[in-house]
Amino acid sequence: MKSIVAKALFNSYSYPEYRKLVTDLLSEEKSTGNEQSESLTHYTKLNEARMNRLEKTIKISEDVISKLQNLNNHYIWLVISEGWCGDAAQILPVINKMAIESNKKIDVRIVLRDQNDDLMNQYLTNGGRAIPKVIVICKEAGIVRADWGPRPKEAAELMINYKKEFGVIDEKIKTDLQLWYLADKGISVQQELVQIMENIKYNRL
Repeated sequence: MKSIVAKALFNSYSYPEYRKLVTDLLSEEKSTGNEQSESLTHYTKLNEARMNRLEKTIKISEDVISKLQNLNNHYIWLVISEGWCGDAAQILPVINKMAIESNKKIDVRIVLRDQNDDLMNQYLTNGGRAIPKVIVICKEAGIVRADWGPRPKEAAELMINYKKEFGVIDEKIKTDLQLWYLADKGISVQQELVQIMENIKYNRL
């Protein structure tokens, strides 16, 4: 395993640990990350509410559960995140629920982007530090097999098309994106990640 990934794993959080970290920082009117501002704290509070709701409502399809439980190996999903990230708030509860339903085939670990520059720089999106990013690591082999993110393809196209038309990422598209996640109910995340895992299983990655 690359030393950068191994170092990140050593300093990673479990999903409950990550949730507690974000909640504890919010109690001090802070967010994760190097930058602290009123707006980032505001976004983190919104995300806290979103994650609380999603943890109660997200359903993993029986087909996805079956495929995860029938994986040949055990995997770590190492996720690069921050508490203020709206996409991470929509995606992390889905990823965590998938791991729970995988019958211990998948372990979720989370690291903060701003504390892991070397790792983030290995997984840029079009040259940018977009998150969340899911790094799929085979436990048995100790190697990275794939990565995914920062958002499902349809959501990514929504953002790309808006920026192409209006030239900016503003509050309107951020709201539209959250409405897209609400309507999607985590289905796209499940389908895209399980497809990656199936491709690994059958040696297509």
